[in-house]
Amino acid sequence: MLRGRRGLVVGIANEHSIAFGCAATLRALGAEIGVTYLNEKAERFVRPLAERLEASLCLPLDVERPGELEAVFETIRQRWGRLDFVVHSIAFAPREDLHGRVIDVSAEGFARAMHISCWSFLRMAHLAEPLMTEGGVLVTMSYYGADKVVENYNIMGPVKAALEASVRYAANELGAKGIRVFALSPGPLRTRAASGIAHFDELIERARERAPQGRLVDIAEVGRVCAFLVSPASSGMTGDTIYVDAGLHNVA
Repeated sequence: MLRGRRGLVVGIANEHSIAFGCAATLRALGAEIGVTYLNEKAERFVRPLAERLEASLCLPLDVERPGELEAVFETIRQRWGRLDFVVHSIAFAPREDLHGRVIDVSAEGFARAMHISCWSFLRMAHLAEPLMTEGGVLVTMSYYGADKVVENYNIMGPVKAALEASVRYAANELGAKGIRVFALSPGPLRTRAASGIAHFDELIERARERAPQGRLVDIAEVGRVCAFLVSPASSGMTGDTIYVDAGLHNVA
């Protein structure tokens, strides 16, 4: 279904990452994949996964380091000449700000969370636009806490709300070029990034109990929805936040 498509997946930390679930499904459906790793420490975990994905690009990317994001897209331009999709699956807030009240967040912590979790997606959209000469798809990862108050999600709620709004605005601005934009909103998953949320085990159990399907989703299920959005099957859609949470968001 995706043979001949080339795309970048950002955010793989290990085999439990949502980004890896997406990349594995996209590759299984025929897409050529490029992946990134945060730094040298992360590379030893990511590179074996890149080999499993037969990734043709495996590049360093720390969005806080000036020039690294631009370097990734320049490499794509030189090596591939075009780009069909980007999957953005990175988020961060300093621990002291993430564990505190929203109204107590520091200016530095808020700015850093927005930079990594939201602005980086907009910057990727800017850099991907000239490479998506035949249209394309941009996908980022959100969470239910963007729309409703989720205990202990704290400052990431407003940050993810900004990300979802950015998806809508980017979809409007890029639609004429055939570039579609989505946010995927999985239910809580045991990923390394999620482990930073206070009392995360309790959040997981509440989600399992409340979800209409009585269970959590897994990264493969998220990956299949991501592949649908990247594929021509979703050609009539853009600007949406798509929930993959076993129906949890529908329960008050």
